[in-house]
Amino acid sequence: MSFEPLIRAAGAIPSHAFAAMAAFLLALVQFAAPKGTVPHRTLGWVWVALMASVALSSFWIHTICQLRGFSIIHLLSVFVLIMLPLGVLRARRHQVESHARTMKGLFLGALLIAGIFTFMPGRIMHSVVFGTTVDHGTCNAS
Repeated sequence: MSFEPLIRAAGAIPSHAFAAMAAFLLALVQFAAPKGTVPHRTLGWVWVALMASVALSSFWIHTICQLRGFSIIHLLSVFVLIMLPLGVLRARRHQVESHARTMKGLFLGALLIAGIFTFMPGRIMHSVVFGTTVDHGTCNAS
């Protein structure tokens, strides 16, 4: 395993991936830690910022060509940017179950499931974990 392919990747890919990894690890801490505490709320804000960073940075990543340089995965980023404030609002309104469902859903869909696809052959994270050397390139969005 080597982070070199990720570090050498173009544009927003490294910051996107490292923010996603940090959000993933922080979510595991959040799930295990007591809820409703100051540390939970503080780390929750950090997690929201990381997730927003992951979603926003994705709009500068164009390695899968489908829709003029964008792909279906970018719709997930739009969804994340809508659901994050909704999840925060639900927490502020003390809608605990709804807040938990929203945040767990974002973790499952936007980090875990989407993250699994980054390990497919030809993707950078596959190169990181399995040591393959592939030119990951970019789309020609014209």
